[in-house]
Amino acid sequence: MLRASYGTKHWTPPKGHVDPGEDTYTTAMRETAEEAGLKSHHYRVVDNFCQTLSYLVRGRPKTVYYYLAELEDPNTPIILSDEHIDFKWCNLEESKAIYGREDMNSCLEQAEKTVNSL
Repeated sequence: MLRASYGTKHWTPPKGHVDPGEDTYTTAMRETAEEAGLKSHHYRVVDNFCQTLSYLVRGRPKTVYYYLAELEDPNTPIILSDEHIDFKWCNLEESKAIYGREDMNSCLEQAEKTVNSL
């Protein structure tokens, strides 16, 4: 989980806007590299896992696509962008506690089930 450097300094997985010409998967990989310094060779993306969350931000609709990945080496350093001030690796219960929204908690639960079935 990454802690934002702005607003309420909320915690969230890496995410961001889709650039022109990108699909949601490409955006997820780019944002993970930009926000956490993790490039595609640092992790393995789990097949067939994509969770979609839709909600309002300042009265405007927002849709976020989350993919699931497993870090190849747990000692890989995290390099935060200026968009974030902290990070932490969390288990399911910790993640749910610091994020706190039901839709994200459901997404995290699905990720846990998927990981446990591998």
